[in-house]
Amino acid sequence: MGKETYAILVIDDEEPIRRLLQKELAADQREVLTAVDAADARNMLRSHWFDVIVMDLRLPDVHDLDLLIEIKDSIPHIEVVVITGHGDIDSAVKAMKLGACDFIRKPFNLDRLDLIVEKAHQRVLLSRENSILRHSSNLDPVQFIGNSRAVRDIRFLVTKVAPAKIPVLITGESGVGKDVIARLIHQESACADRPMIVKNCASLQKELARSELFGHMKGAFTGAVESREGLMAYAHDSTLFLDEIGELPMEVQASLLRALETQTFRRVGEKEERKVNVRFLFATNRNLVEEVDRGRFNEAFFHRINAFIIEIPAIRDRKEDLPLLVNYFLTRLSPDKSSYRIVDSAMDCLLRYSWPGNVRELRNVIERSIILAENNIITERCLPRELVSSAEDNLATLTLASVEKNHILKMLQFFNGNRQKTSETLGISRKTLYRKLAEYNIH
Repeated sequence: MGKETYAILVIDDEEPIRRLLQKELAADQREVLTAVDAADARNMLRSHWFDVIVMDLRLPDVHDLDLLIEIKDSIPHIEVVVITGHGDIDSAVKAMKLGACDFIRKPFNLDRLDLIVEKAHQRVLLSRENSILRHSSNLDPVQFIGNSRAVRDIRFLVTKVAPAKIPVLITGESGVGKDVIARLIHQESACADRPMIVKNCASLQKELARSELFGHMKGAFTGAVESREGLMAYAHDSTLFLDEIGELPMEVQASLLRALETQTFRRVGEKEERKVNVRFLFATNRNLVEEVDRGRFNEAFFHRINAFIIEIPAIRDRKEDLPLLVNYFLTRLSPDKSSYRIVDSAMDCLLRYSWPGNVRELRNVIERSIILAENNIITERCLPRELVSSAEDNLATLTLASVEKNHILKMLQFFNGNRQKTSETLGISRKTLYRKLAEYNIH
């Protein structure tokens, strides 16, 4: 990956200096824009995203260092380099105490200015990375395990929607892997090389939810001792994944709706809106249609995020994927990369269990089983007692067809999908096996 492109704003009331700096600072990875005074600079800051500002200390429409103070208070991530004349060294020192990262005197040493600007940008990157890491997801590649029709349909939807910019709503019970689908969409999107910002809305304090999402200005509320960026700023040019969106306070949903529609936001206590480029993903285990009907979810917001839905089925509705999931976790969770094997009776228990906790519960069960395994073999004794008991209760209600289906699935898994060996072991012809596969919707 090449260097990240970033923008510089040059603020100076002298046109020759603006032209000189715009020309000399321009590079493949830099965009250099200019402003003639403080008012012009404020307009530029509202409509563009800058990382570094190079500004003259003496501007015609602002007193002393007021613009610097205003910038550092309102947009703390920006690094400011001040331009001084021979008699302004004291002012330059004062500017650095107020948040400027460096200064340069006229006449310019352009090589030194270039170095100062590059160092300023590196400071921005470091600060941003530290902030993003606190809110970002694991960047390791993820997989959505399974080969059922439902899983194949989901993979198809992910492939189609990932390159688009529209919001995606991921639905399903707790533990089905909604976060995995969000990460897959991000992995296959144009911003895959940037961290995906993640927030579980259930963990947001109601009073501070707007601040955490959009940021706040110093003094905006009790305890706001400094200006701070929010998740929207951290997710600029990347993906913002809001899990459990049904838990987001109603009053914040309206603000988020506007951010979705306009790609702008306003921090708490801020008058001006800021431009941002964010791809939104949402997830919920609630029925949002019912939540809207009961007045607990903003209807306009629902219709906006409901544009593209991916529904993740529970494990009980895709039991044919269970052996693949078991083998995946046996491999991934093995402490020393050893090979573990699960006996047929234990696998039968897993197939009969209803899995109310879905994939999350299955992972926990396999992790426990690995610890209890003897000679790397997982038996019923390694499984939680309540799981075995529940599976035995379910066995009493199983139909002959469901028993046959589970046995075929188990044999297919054992022979890695080889249908010739599966039919021979089952004692049936390949034609009969294919008929059974079609009958039980096994792919």
